[in-house]
Amino acid sequence: MQKLIIQGGSPLRGEIRISGAKNAALPVLCAALLTSDTLSIKNVPHLQDVTTMLSLLEQMGADILTNNQSEVELTATNLINPVAPYEMVKTMRAAILVLGPLLARTGEANISLPGGCAIGLRPVDQHIKGLQAMGAEITIKHGYIHAVAKQLRGARIMMDIVTVTGTENLMMAATLAEGTTILENAAHEPEIIDLANCLIAMGAKISGAGTDIITIQGVKSLHGTQHTVMPDRIETGTFLVAGVATGGEIHLTETYPHLLDAVLGKLTEAGANIESGDNWIHLKMSARPKSISLRTAPYPAFPTDMQAQFMSLNCIATGTAMITETIFENRLMHVQELKRMNADIEVEGHTAVIRGIPELDAANVMATDLRASASLVIAGLIAQGETVIDRIYHLDRGYECIEEKLSNLGAQILRTN
Repeated sequence: MQKLIIQGGSPLRGEIRISGAKNAALPVLCAALLTSDTLSIKNVPHLQDVTTMLSLLEQMGADILTNNQSEVELTATNLINPVAPYEMVKTMRAAILVLGPLLARTGEANISLPGGCAIGLRPVDQHIKGLQAMGAEITIKHGYIHAVAKQLRGARIMMDIVTVTGTENLMMAATLAEGTTILENAAHEPEIIDLANCLIAMGAKISGAGTDIITIQGVKSLHGTQHTVMPDRIETGTFLVAGVATGGEIHLTETYPHLLDAVLGKLTEAGANIESGDNWIHLKMSARPKSISLRTAPYPAFPTDMQAQFMSLNCIATGTAMITETIFENRLMHVQELKRMNADIEVEGHTAVIRGIPELDAANVMATDLRASASLVIAGLIAQGETVIDRIYHLDRGYECIEEKLSNLGAQILRTN
């Protein structure tokens, strides 16, 4: 099993390019199932979850061509096996995103239930409820969702909770449904807008993406197109937090500052000097950061995927901060690992109280999920001594070449077996 070894204590300085967004790339890859033509996707990040999704689509019958320039071409002319087996789904919950497109295009789908998740429950009942409203017959047997529909029909669907993958799944299914579908209480995330832009370029009729109500007028068929995946706002935020925590100065290119208003506001509150343009962000720190209290909430509020990184920053900030997690019920598992590095944190329910100390102690720690892994990397960068992070396969699910990018910023970081 691979590990990261980090010699902490050095400020990050330099320039790096931000990769394509994992959470945008995965649903766009699934959109290829909606047409027999070729879908060409650029700015696809080299991540384990992307590799898993491509393997899943290939075993369904899609032809896949990749090159070294982060471009993937998918042609799903012959979908011979509309099945998502447990062996693949258990490693990547986003595999549920093939359900809607498969059902709309082929009239059937056999998808393994995702199973457990380290950070909490992510029920798929909203996906099932929405597809049933569109006329699908769905049964659950032996851990699989069996879905059948000769022709999906447009429907008015009110989602009980805000769900990003649920919104994406139903939006894709509705593109080929007969009539008009209205999704109410839809998620607002930028990744949904990115998917909608790709689907519209394929011939779909969609309005309202990024708002509470999305309207999709079904069409008979979709065609191929070329789409460029949006930049990863969470990768952007992670590097910005690392820059603040280490007292550095970094310049990020090929990113969208307007997607990070909540994060940039909190970093400014911490004392960062931030300048930005259409596709770049420059950050400089000249003093020890100040503590920042925050509460996670759906976009455009503060993202749950940035909570763990800010936890590490608060560990060495001046003052006391409170962080409240409202999205996932088990997303404070990194606290125990940070406490191994002498962090002063107390947890009560879904709220953590962090009292900043001058410096963290290096230690051997273990990653529990993707964003917790990022928080431990940041903690290792600011700790005195050598930090060893185990189970870093979580990192490879969501951060492209993270040790290479950090090395380019001057970090002393090494991957080892």
